[in-house]
Amino acid sequence: MQRVLVIGPCGAGKSTLAAQLGQTLDLPVFHMDQLNWRPGWVESSKDDIRARLAAITTGERWLIDGNYGGTLDARLARADTVVYLDFPIHLCAWRVLRRIWAYRGRSRPDMTEGCPERFDLEFFLYLLAWNSGPRPRTEEKLRDYHGTLVRLKNPRALQEWRASLDKQPA
Repeated sequence: MQRVLVIGPCGAGKSTLAAQLGQTLDLPVFHMDQLNWRPGWVESSKDDIRARLAAITTGERWLIDGNYGGTLDARLARADTVVYLDFPIHLCAWRVLRRIWAYRGRSRPDMTEGCPERFDLEFFLYLLAWNSGPRPRTEEKLRDYHGTLVRLKNPRALQEWRASLDKQPA
C-alpha cells in the first residue's frame, strides 16, 4: 500500500483511519476537506483542487481521505488501494452529530483552520441521502477500479482489518 484512498460516507471515520494508516504505513496524509476548504468555509475552485491533487497523486507515496466524487476518478487512476468504509448511514449520522458537538466552534484536526465545526442542514441531508445518491455514484466509479479494494461494512470489520495489518511483517 503506497497510494491509498480512504472513502465512505460522512461520519464513517475516514480521517481518523487516514491518520492511523498514515502512521502505520509511513505515508503522507492529505485530507480532501483541507484541500477544498479555505478559512471561513470558502470553497476552493474545482481547478484549484484538481491542481493540488495532481501535485499529490503524481507522487509515489500518499494517502488521501475523502469522497469528493468530482475528483474520485483521477485519484482512483493512481491509487493502488482503496479502503471503503461502507458503514450504515444511521451510525454515520450519529457520529456526525457527536463530532459536531465535540468540536463545536473549533476546527477539527482534519479540517482547514478557520472552519469551525457547526451544524449544516444541507450537509446532514446529503449524508441521509447517501444510499440513493452518492453511494450509487461511488459504486459506479469503483466498478472499473483494478487495484485492491478493501470494503469494510462496520466498525468491527475495520478493527479486525486494522489488527491484521499490525500482524503483517514490515
